[in-house]
Amino acid sequence: MISRAVVAPTTHSISHLSSRALSSASAAAATSTARFPSSQKQSAQQQKQPQQLQTQQQRQYATVQDPAAVPPPRVHGGLKDQDRIFQNLYGRHGPDLKNAMKCGDWYKTKEILLKGHDWIISEIKASGLRGRGGAGFPSGLKWSFMNFKDWDKDPRPRYLVVNADEGEPGTCKDREIMRKDPHKLVEGCLVAGRAMNATAAYIYIRGEFYHEATILQRAINEAYEAGLIGKNACGSGYDFDIYIHRGMGAYICGEETSLIESIEGKAGKPRLKPPFPAAVGLFGCPSTVTNVETVAVAPTICRRGGKWFASFGRERNQGTKLYCISGHVNNPCTVEEEMSIPLRELIDRHCGGVRGGWDNLLAVIPGGSSTPILPKHVCDDQIMDFDALKDSQSGLGTAAVIVMDKSTDVVRAISRLSYFYKHESCGQCTPCREGSKWTMQIMQRFERGQAREREIDMLQELTKQVEGHTICALGEAFAWPIQGLIRHFRPELEARIQKFAQQNGGKPTFAGGWDPLARDAGKLISPGQ
Repeated sequence: MISRAVVAPTTHSISHLSSRALSSASAAAATSTARFPSSQKQSAQQQKQPQQLQTQQQRQYATVQDPAAVPPPRVHGGLKDQDRIFQNLYGRHGPDLKNAMKCGDWYKTKEILLKGHDWIISEIKASGLRGRGGAGFPSGLKWSFMNFKDWDKDPRPRYLVVNADEGEPGTCKDREIMRKDPHKLVEGCLVAGRAMNATAAYIYIRGEFYHEATILQRAINEAYEAGLIGKNACGSGYDFDIYIHRGMGAYICGEETSLIESIEGKAGKPRLKPPFPAAVGLFGCPSTVTNVETVAVAPTICRRGGKWFASFGRERNQGTKLYCISGHVNNPCTVEEEMSIPLRELIDRHCGGVRGGWDNLLAVIPGGSSTPILPKHVCDDQIMDFDALKDSQSGLGTAAVIVMDKSTDVVRAISRLSYFYKHESCGQCTPCREGSKWTMQIMQRFERGQAREREIDMLQELTKQVEGHTICALGEAFAWPIQGLIRHFRPELEARIQKFAQQNGGKPTFAGGWDPLARDAGKLISPGQ
């Protein structure tokens, strides 16, 4: 806004300004000339300026705020280094206890524990922290479930179970925490355990993460030797133990009840709920299953305050988040950023942009392989948080951003994911066991174009029938990518079908991929299909 010096107002000028209601630029210029005789040349220049600028110049005399003025929208992103929770994400320092304490870990942990479980949970609730494992459930509320009425009269032990399985394709944030910042997780287990009044924590780590499990076990041993965990943890009078349990690489064990079954030595198959783990969990005792990142940020939130954490991101989407960006970008990476950062800024700022430029972008999977794909025109203005991605008919999930440029065969990519989910289904639920196999077979035919166009709608209906009809969320996991493909790339599917028909003499195949001669050979059950 242009500012200029003015003389002290007189009674006449004040009354003149208070009753001013000029509707044209010429009247404004005349008034300005009358009050400031030496500024005639300046008034002539003002007549040439846009009406919006003249309105801004007139508004500087107003004694109240203009009701039509709209404050500029807050732009999220560009997290400062001093606000990053994971200070050693890129391994510039060692993962040992000495380096961890230099980065602020284990600072005043005793004071946090002595403040009690109610204070810790209130800070987590005030922070607006939502689960970082994919579901986005409010963490403060979830952690309070184990503190039910008369919980202290229950003789059963109580457990915190940390989900470090991380089997979602494209996700690599938890392994970076365990590899580079293991003491963040160890301290987080202690603080979260105190919030739930747990007696021990089990960290269920993926079997393939041998290196990460070794580093994490070393960090746990260091914490025991320093008296930070175990009997009288940090001198607070609170006893707390941490154990590592290694899995065998099953994707289904990322589901909380399936993970509990695996720790108990049973087959990793999900349980029916209720009862929920907070009442009957690990070994039949009250338990809470939570993600590595969710636990790891808890000590910093308690130290710096829930309001500090809530100052980042939009309402209901507060805090910072680890984003894993892979695919066709110039610099794939895992980075901590503010929630609600625009997708394009996230890729351009931290990954050097899309390979070949933003215009070469085809689509993005925003939250791991189980979230629906988004085309470029949606990604142009997409914000990376739970609610914004839900409005775009996708999800934040684990914030594993998979970027695809125009060289990608998007139908083949989703077909490959269909094979993955068919392979990882535990087979307990019929809709998932049979539906994942059917969708895989149909997607493989779509990849070749060996289908009819009406099968696209049939596949869409099939995924809708599976969605919400399984014990766990694996049914949605293989259904949503296909729904996103049909929603945004249906012309690509139709073009493949037409191309296949042209290559075979213009004769379309029957539904189910049968050859046109199959009817004459008597191979079809119903010739009309």
